[in-house]
Amino acid sequence: MKTEIFVPGRLCLFGEHSDWAGKYRTMNADLVPGEAIVTGTEQGITAIIEKSNNFEMRSTAPEISDVWEDFSCPMNAERLKEIAHSGSFFSYCAGVASYMLEWYNVGGVKITLTSMTLPMKSGLSSSAAICVLVTRAFNELYNLNLSTLGEMNIAYWGELRTASRCGRLDQACAFGVRPVLMTFDGEEISVERLSVKKTLHWVFADLCAEKDTIRILKDLNKGFPFADNEMDLKLQEALGKDNQDIITRAIEYIRNGDLKELGELMTYAQKVFDEKVAPMCTTQLTSPVLHRTLEDPNIKVLTYGGKGVGSQGDGSIQFLAKDEECQRKVIEYLKSLGMRPFKLTITPRYTVRKAVIPVAGFGTRLYPSTRTLKKDFFPIVDKDGIVKPVILILLEELFDSGIEEACLVIGSEEERQQYRDFFETSLSEEHISKLKPELRTYEEKIRRIGEKLKFVYQYEKRGFGHAVYQSVEFAAGEPILLLLGDTIYSSNTNKSCTRQFIEAFEKFNCPMVAIHPIPIEDVSHYGILSGNWETNKEKFLHVERFVEKPSIAYAEEFLGVRTKDGDSKYYSVFGQYILTPEVYSQLKRDIETFTETSKEIELTSAIDQVGKKNGLIGAVLNGEMYDMGKPDSFQKCISEFR
Repeated sequence: MKTEIFVPGRLCLFGEHSDWAGKYRTMNADLVPGEAIVTGTEQGITAIIEKSNNFEMRSTAPEISDVWEDFSCPMNAERLKEIAHSGSFFSYCAGVASYMLEWYNVGGVKITLTSMTLPMKSGLSSSAAICVLVTRAFNELYNLNLSTLGEMNIAYWGELRTASRCGRLDQACAFGVRPVLMTFDGEEISVERLSVKKTLHWVFADLCAEKDTIRILKDLNKGFPFADNEMDLKLQEALGKDNQDIITRAIEYIRNGDLKELGELMTYAQKVFDEKVAPMCTTQLTSPVLHRTLEDPNIKVLTYGGKGVGSQGDGSIQFLAKDEECQRKVIEYLKSLGMRPFKLTITPRYTVRKAVIPVAGFGTRLYPSTRTLKKDFFPIVDKDGIVKPVILILLEELFDSGIEEACLVIGSEEERQQYRDFFETSLSEEHISKLKPELRTYEEKIRRIGEKLKFVYQYEKRGFGHAVYQSVEFAAGEPILLLLGDTIYSSNTNKSCTRQFIEAFEKFNCPMVAIHPIPIEDVSHYGILSGNWETNKEKFLHVERFVEKPSIAYAEEFLGVRTKDGDSKYYSVFGQYILTPEVYSQLKRDIETFTETSKEIELTSAIDQVGKKNGLIGAVLNGEMYDMGKPDSFQKCISEFR
């Protein structure tokens, strides 16, 4: 099987040097964690990957045809490490391959580069991109189920096996062409995707001058982990407290679309760097070419601001252009100066940060067990071998997929106490002492999950839509991932079902429903969707009808979805929805219209109404759903969920 993958370069917008500076917190807790805003670039590496007996790197990319020679090596750990230490063109690739072989016992891969638009040694971390590319090839071909953060970390450790002095933010290219906030606290790294309100027209360029990155890093590291003099204190302040203030403001400006303020912040960030960081390495950070270009009046009139890139010095430069035309003019002008400029256009993208899970139901079909235990607390053996409540398995998948907060819709304070007991109450020292070390660590993870939970109440039982609407204040106008509290998922790929679904939403930016085919005889038990496929891959369905529990006769006449084989299939909800603010508005109208307290407010109806106006997409996810709300499916999950 052959698969095409793409990995971009990376551009540090704010927070250069904060990755290694933040790592020193392991030795000096008084230091401030490092923070950086990083994005992938439009330029990158495209490759075709397939399994092989050896580790092979080949190329048909025209951009590097004059320097490329095909490479092949046996999947032998010692040989791969030897190449990694050699400093050769393929040392980075071999470093990652040796790590994958050592830790995951994988076979070989054949990677054929088809396009290489990423320039080398231009502050865009081409070495990190190739490391991520190799990691992703192993991950996808051998179904290792690594998250994006996992790919990033392995790429970093693989590159460390070479002579490279790579930083932790270099591998941010694993997250694609979108800005992310990276936080570096000792050995811990967290990544948060940032939303963009207005299009950002960036220009970055190789100054085609000279700088010594190794010398810069060597001199700056002298100021850590403890300050010996006033210069060291200013350096730590610039990469710590000052940097945190800049990052906080940058996130606000990006999210609010304050482009002028964002550009001015770039200029201010450069000023702080010049005053507090540059004196530590005057031979490299005086940067005459960089500063002459930043002050060029022909550029200033076209941009909101600019600053250096990466390790700074006379390496690369970046500007925020005022619009697309100004972006084009800046690029042409920099070319006339003999530099190598590139464009980066970041468009508004709406991601999903919050999830809602209604769990207020009694669980009649699982009576009498639900007399004492809510169905979302029923135990299941998870894939890691740990016995967990259903709700914990679901929440772990959410937070591992990038969700930052989750809201549980419950029915009473008595129910709230059950979640308080589980997520907020620590075990006794007696019980803790009996746990294995890895389970003691997991106990802390449960506490951290509990910190991300919010609760709202549904005091009146007026239907599923009514339950969902109770979370309207939590949603706060953002797109919301909605899941069922008695449903868990098992992905067939290296991406969780939740991650697949969120990425689909980022492509379409409209209400979405995860779907899967069901037998015609079961349609009367579910909400059924029909429509037309976007492509013959039959992955995304443009929904035209969404009907709650139709009769078999109605479904056969109106709800069949034609497949490429000429058959008709019937698609039901896979247990996941992404609701836009328009769905909440429709639910509000439904609640106000249906004054009878006996009238149930259906979510299906609200989604259908919004879909007819704004579009609705059904996404087929590559995985299995386990509905824990029925005895037969609960039994199936116990025997099959792995």
